[in-house]
Amino acid sequence: MLNDNHASVTLAASAAEALKLARRQRFDLLLTDIGMPGTDGFELLARIRALGAARGGQLPAIALTAFARSEDRLHALESGFLDHLAKPVEPAQLLTAVALAARQAGRAAPPALA
Repeated sequence: MLNDNHASVTLAASAAEALKLARRQRFDLLLTDIGMPGTDGFELLARIRALGAARGGQLPAIALTAFARSEDRLHALESGFLDHLAKPVEPAQLLTAVALAARQAGRAAPPALA
């Protein structure tokens, strides 16, 4: 869906792979699940933050998760996520959240998302 709306998407099969990618190149946004086996989305974001600003540690992030209680949302926001989207997410909601996160981070959203 994001590709169809002119966003460039890089997929990672695990938190370890996502961290490896984040160390090698700069991204505009992290969209991650919270409940992953091994390293969860909270730990992934903490490890990315630990890279420091000069190495991409300020990467804006959105949590996409089945943990949908208000406490889960609050925990995600307090942990540094810009937004918390409960699965299943409506396409328009996801596109809006990505565009808003890009704007908040001072990055240009792809034209179809703006």
